[in-house]
Formats: sequence, C-alpha cells, structure tokens
Amino acid sequence: MIRPKAAYFFYYAATASLLPFIALYYSQVGLSAAQIGLLSGILPLVTLVSAPLWGGLADATRRHHALLLLAIAGTIAAVLALSRTTSLSALIPIVVVNAFLMAPIIPLVDSTVLTMLGEQRSLYGRQRLWGAIGWGISAPVAGWLMDRGGITSAFGSYVFMMFGCFVVAIGLPVGRSHISASFRRGVRGLLGNWQWLIFLASFLIGGIVLSIEMSFLFLYMNSLGASKALMGLSLTVATVSELPVWFYSNRMLERFGTRKVLVISLLACAVQGFAYSLMVNPLWVLPIQLLHGLAFSASWAAGVAYSSKIAPAGMGATAQGIFSGVSFGLRAALGAFIGGLLYQNVGPAAAFRVGGIAALVGVAFFLLASRQREAQ
Repeated sequence: MIRPKAAYFFYYAATASLLPFIALYYSQVGLSAAQIGLLSGILPLVTLVSAPLWGGLADATRRHHALLLLAIAGTIAAVLALSRTTSLSALIPIVVVNAFLMAPIIPLVDSTVLTMLGEQRSLYGRQRLWGAIGWGISAPVAGWLMDRGGITSAFGSYVFMMFGCFVVAIGLPVGRSHISASFRRGVRGLLGNWQWLIFLASFLIGGIVLSIEMSFLFLYMNSLGASKALMGLSLTVATVSELPVWFYSNRMLERFGTRKVLVISLLACAVQGFAYSLMVNPLWVLPIQLLHGLAFSASWAAGVAYSSKIAPAGMGATAQGIFSGVSFGLRAALGAFIGGLLYQNVGPAAAFRVGGIAALVGVAFFLLASRQREAQ
C-alpha cells in the first residue's frame, strides 16, 4: 500500500502549495475582490457536477485508470496555462477546466484504495493520513518559497508535486471491479437508498461551518489583528489534529459505526463554530483548530466508508464521486454563499454561530430521520 500513500501525499502537497495562495495571484494580476470571489466560487460549483459525472463515466466505461491519468495530466496543463494568464475573461474558462479536471482525482483514488483494502476498508484512514502529512509539509514550504521567489513559485511547486502524483498513479491498480448489474440500475440503487441520502443531507447541513471556516476564517483573524504567521500556524495545528483521527479512524468506525462517528464529528463542528463566534483574541484559534481532526477527518472517513459500503458492485467511483460532490461542491458553495451574506450583514461572529447551530440541526435531523426510517 505504498503507492496509495504516495498518491495522497503528492496530491495534497500539490494542492497545499497553490490553492490557499491562489487569491494572492489573482490580486497580483489586478483583479478586484468581487472578481476574485467569482473565480473562487467556480471550484465548488463545478465540482458539484463534475465529481459525480466523472465517477459515473468511470464506472460505466470501466476506464478508471485512463480517466485518472487524464485528469491528473489535464490539471497540470490547466495550472500551467493559469500561470500565464492575467485577464478575467481568459481566467474564467481555465479555472472551469481546472476545476472540472481536479474533481474526480480523489474520488477515483479513494475508490481504488477501498478496493485494494477489501475487507480491511476500515484502515482507509491510515492511507489518507499521508494526504494530511503532504499538506502539512507543503503549505509552510510553499509560503517560504513565495517569500523568496514570488507567487509564481507556487505554480512550479504544484506542477512538480502533481507530476509526482501522476507517476505514482501509473502503477495504481485502478478500476479492478466490475458492475454486477446495469449501470442505470446501480445509479437507481444508490439514489434510492434513503439511509445514504439521510447521511448525505446531515453531512451537508451539519458541516456548513467547515465551509464558512475555509472561506472566512483568515478574514476574521485579520480583523482581530492576527499576523500571517499565526494564520499559517493555525493550518499546521489543524493538520496535526487530523493525524491521530486518520490513524485511529478504523478503531472509531469499528467501535461506533459510521453513523455514530458522523454524529461525533458534527458535534465537534458545533463546538468549533460556537468557539469561533466567541473569539476575541486571534490566539484562541490555535486550541480551537485542535477540533478540526474530529470535525473534518472523522466525518470524511465515515462518509467514504459508508459510501463504499452501500455502493453496488462496480459503482464505487460513482458513490465516492457523489459524496465528494456534496462535500467539496454543494456544501462548499452553500457555506461560502451563506457565510458571505452573514459576514457582510451581521458580522463574522454571527456567521460562525449560525454554522454551529447548523451542525446541531444536522445532528437532530440525522437522529430523527434515521429513527423514523428504521421504524417504517
């Protein structure tokens, strides 16, 4: 299982070297805040559509490996084009293409890893934690390089790391499973599984605070007088908090099951949201970020495991694509939109407080809806 670890490491090292800093590039080429917001909002909206689409295409054609390599190579080319583009009209189609190509990479790798693990799929977290390690190492190194070589070094780091992901992916045994029934029947089986839909809806509602955090935490910290160094340190703390959760996620899933792990993670989201809303000193962010592992990693491990469990044979990539689309597409877009409205009209504290309330609503909905469904 060395190749899956390396694939996660290189992919997340690549994204950490560019995505957190891409707004700086947009600003450097002269775009306004509104234009930067437009470009930033493209990624989740495109992901919402493209992740399930690519997963379905891979399962329907059984060309998982070829599509994975195409997606990785395509995003490398798109980022190279992005680094040489400065006008909004030219940036928009490139950002759309890049978002479309990025979306299937992790769902396809996740599906492959779960297939390779077989009956030991609960050990998924021990593979995925190498993505957190890649992110945690790459982000500060990328910042250090940009201090010395400018924002353009971020593009070089991304291309270098993503090329490493491409080389590793060549040897991944992607797409070994075969569909046990027709593809359409498999899709109907997925979308007709009410327990899974309840899980996805609860994951969506309860985790909105994570999307608000991703979009507005640094802006909030900046208003409290935080330094850029503290912002970077907060990412490091969040990454460190993920490592034990990923490593022991199999024990959590085996002891509590996917549904209880989701509840635990959403409760952590609620505590994190309320804690952010009470923050008056930016240093408070460091202990609050220690909850990130439970809030994000636990819910992601549960979602990947549950999606794999309920997927019909040969439909793993489709199930993971839908789950990824809900997380990085719909939830990210809703969090950015709702968080932006609240941040602008009632302030950052209220935005995070609403996120905390949404997490409790997600827990309540999940428990009530699951119980009602089981009673039928």
